[in-house]
Amino acid sequence: MIRGIAGLSAPSLDDIRWIDADGSERAPLALSELGAGFKLLFFFQHWCRGCHAHGFPTLVALTRSLARSPVGFAAVQTVFERADENGFERLRENQVKYELNIPFGHAAATPGKHVPAVMEAYRTGGTPWFVVIAPDGAVVHDGFELHADILAQTLSALASGDAAETK
Repeated sequence: MIRGIAGLSAPSLDDIRWIDADGSERAPLALSELGAGFKLLFFFQHWCRGCHAHGFPTLVALTRSLARSPVGFAAVQTVFERADENGFERLRENQVKYELNIPFGHAAATPGKHVPAVMEAYRTGGTPWFVVIAPDGAVVHDGFELHADILAQTLSALASGDAAETK
């Protein structure tokens, strides 16, 4: 299976149950609700050690360093293993633990499928998985690794219109 969809248009966020930044259940989230600028999606599982050791700290660093930039964030719990440890109730737990005031979604596999539809659409390789979407809707990065300091510097420079800072 080919992993990732860099260079392609970002698919919609279908078949996901969401909570808003305050932890209240909300209607489905459209990518457009994350703003007109860059968007970052973080795919995780609650039980995943790598998500807590690397993924969430990276997401926290990015939300803090880009708080004044027009970058939208969302986290999606992709349940493809250990469904009993990755329930919908874990969303708020992680949102509070990491002090992330962003939408969190819960994507479970439908009967007969091994992975949630959003994992198939984004061709994720597992968790933690990061996706960066450009303002035009194209996926410009996806994968297990993301260097928060480099991405923050690049997106801040692009948002301010000074692409020369990224070199």
